[in-house]
Amino acid sequence: MKAIANFTCNEIATFIGGEIVGNPDFHLHSLNRIEYAVEGELTFLANPKYEKFLKTTKASCIIIPESLKVQTNEKVCFIKSVNPYLSFVKILQLLESQKPKKHSIIHPTAIIAESSKVADNAYIGPYCVIGENCVIGENSCLDSHVILYDNVSIANNTVIKARVVCFEDTVIGSNCIIHSGAIIGDDGFGYVENNDGSYEKIPQLGNVIIKDNVEIGSNTTIDRAMSGSTIVEKGVIIDNLVQIGHNVHIGEHTAMAAQVGIAGSCKIGKRNRFGGQVGLGGHLDTVDDVILVAQSGVAKSVQEKGIYFGTPIKDKIKAFKIETALLDLPDSIKDFHRLKKIIMDKFNLHDLKD
Repeated sequence: MKAIANFTCNEIATFIGGEIVGNPDFHLHSLNRIEYAVEGELTFLANPKYEKFLKTTKASCIIIPESLKVQTNEKVCFIKSVNPYLSFVKILQLLESQKPKKHSIIHPTAIIAESSKVADNAYIGPYCVIGENCVIGENSCLDSHVILYDNVSIANNTVIKARVVCFEDTVIGSNCIIHSGAIIGDDGFGYVENNDGSYEKIPQLGNVIIKDNVEIGSNTTIDRAMSGSTIVEKGVIIDNLVQIGHNVHIGEHTAMAAQVGIAGSCKIGKRNRFGGQVGLGGHLDTVDDVILVAQSGVAKSVQEKGIYFGTPIKDKIKAFKIETALLDLPDSIKDFHRLKKIIMDKFNLHDLKD
């Protein structure tokens, strides 16, 4: 449930450019999912499988598709929209923009090296630690317990949530959001195996560069490069619990869901989409506009755009056909042995070896 400052249905309809069906004068105090909404709440219907909740929801206002026919009553107002989900998102964005901004405060418990530069209107929360030669840009916000090692640069309007750690030489662009627990710029997984089976650690002396308008989920880790930079280009969206190895380069506007793992030195194209638990082996490339369905495993570079699934990955249609065939395999094996027995009996082949 989310407060929405007591808007009327009519005001909501005007804001999203929707058509009112029913009483426009309800006052709305919060948002909720259609199956849980109660009187005074706004919800939406975009997926047909949720239409069953139209009979049971207590919501006072529901944003619905233009094509949907509904029966009106005195307890609910409908707002017809070309895209109900997008309309609901616009309302969420409006509410987000109305949140009070943290700015122009350095908490007295924060520790900031004298050589670092913090913009006058930046916010530095309780118990933050900022090392030598760091730069914090205009209107950027560091919530409590953020740690910046030396030479970290954060541009303007970026939000770093609580308990994020950025290691030496990390560069973060403008309008980024990094969620709690993320680790940016720690050592990559680099070792050389000795003849006796022991390991020699390879120094990781590069850094991480995160371009503008990137969002990084909670507890995600992005390793620093061995040399050069691990690079996340502008507009990339990274979910929680994602691992990005050293010297990886992620192309613009790529998105990846939870528990994706990208091994070192991969180069990911623009506008890639990786479902949850997708894994890529080291030193692989993907071209632009590649979609990897959840739990896919990538063992060689992807050289053509498309939708892929499986381990190792295959074209999605082919992979789904294989999965369907595998479901029939137990019955097919039974049929094979039954036919084998019939043939062996008919031709008296039992004395022959398999």
